[in-house]
Amino acid sequence: MSEQPVRRSIPVSLSSSSVYPLGVAETFSMAEDLGYDGVEIMVTHRAETQLASVINECSWRFGLPVLAIHAPTLLLTQQVWGSASDKLWKSADLAKQVGCDVVVAHPPFRWQGNYAERFPSLVEEIEEHTGVAIAVENMYPWRAGGREAAMYLPHWNPVPYGYRHVTWDFSHAATAEDDSYENVAALGSRLRHVHLTDGWSNGFKDDHLVPGHGNQRVAETLQLISQPEFGEGGFQGGVAVEVSTRSKRKVGQREQMLGESLAFAREYLGQV
Repeated sequence: MSEQPVRRSIPVSLSSSSVYPLGVAETFSMAEDLGYDGVEIMVTHRAETQLASVINECSWRFGLPVLAIHAPTLLLTQQVWGSASDKLWKSADLAKQVGCDVVVAHPPFRWQGNYAERFPSLVEEIEEHTGVAIAVENMYPWRAGGREAAMYLPHWNPVPYGYRHVTWDFSHAATAEDDSYENVAALGSRLRHVHLTDGWSNGFKDDHLVPGHGNQRVAETLQLISQPEFGEGGFQGGVAVEVSTRSKRKVGQREQMLGESLAFAREYLGQV
């Protein structure tokens, strides 16, 4: 009789972007209070997000690991850590210093020239040199006036390309009017990280809603990756809650959204 595959407990972390404009310490504190398994740190202009000493101190104080580093590859962080290539190398180095093995990175913008052309080979080089997975995140086309602009190379959707590791974001998929379930199923063992959120397929706004509050097939996708037979030997990565709470000003509103997001993850990953 063949042995049945064992279901792995998939860690659920809290992204520091979910508590913006609060900082690193507040991310760890909130994650501990709500019962998260760890945190994801998005590197920004704020020095505390760039310093392993600060992050490790918080990790020790709150008893939670860092499960992913988000490289500063957003438009708003173009001035952080120098060249586009340096951003990836420094993010991988920070990941090693804080004890995690995943860096989330956006695909290059079309105007980034040589970096965009050599991005796939650069990702492979960094992975082989550091042992850190560079998980390329799905994005979305930019639309204005009924026209679509090709902003990323080779494409906003990394699934058809040869990246060994991919991050899937449900809100970006909604903006792209894409199907998360079908893409995640196609990725299989190449799926390395998940940004848990939701959105509406409006073709324009990147909502980053609490999961279940949009029209993506979020619940079904979490159930899919929680199966022991997903990919080759089950999903080996983690899930990070990345929802927008910055408009919430009343006491407890942010915590309620992040608590609901965690409960959603636990339910559909089969952890309750």
